[in-house]
Amino acid sequence: MNLRGFATISYWADDVAAAAAWYTQLLGVEPYFERSGPDGVLAYAEFRIGDKQAELGIVSRAYAPPGFPAEPGGAVMYWHVDDLEGTLVRLHELGATEYQPVTPREAGFVTASVVDPFGNVLGVMYNPHYMEQHPAAG
Repeated sequence: MNLRGFATISYWADDVAAAAAWYTQLLGVEPYFERSGPDGVLAYAEFRIGDKQAELGIVSRAYAPPGFPAEPGGAVMYWHVDDLEGTLVRLHELGATEYQPVTPREAGFVTASVVDPFGNVLGVMYNPHYMEQHPAAG
């Protein structure tokens, strides 16, 4: 799977080590940066991915802002993927559940989203305009 685009996003997890392992399996890369909390337990893991080496951070839910919802919802940040259907198959194989089904939009855009095993919404999309700026790697 190849997530492409964006700058930084934080996903929350009660068990950062488990979430980092899940994303390592999904992305095929290890976090390039990790930090433990005062208790010595992993509290943050960061990946650099995609065309612009966007940052995806896994943060301990203990550091979430006050009132942060426990249920998935709110804004959905979409990562461009070259193969939307294949990406969704892989996400489901790893235990993600459907949040929004594949939805064709106007002008060739197609979106979908899942909830990862840690309660975060992960949006994926095929975006023809992104492809104009960042042709698929050969």
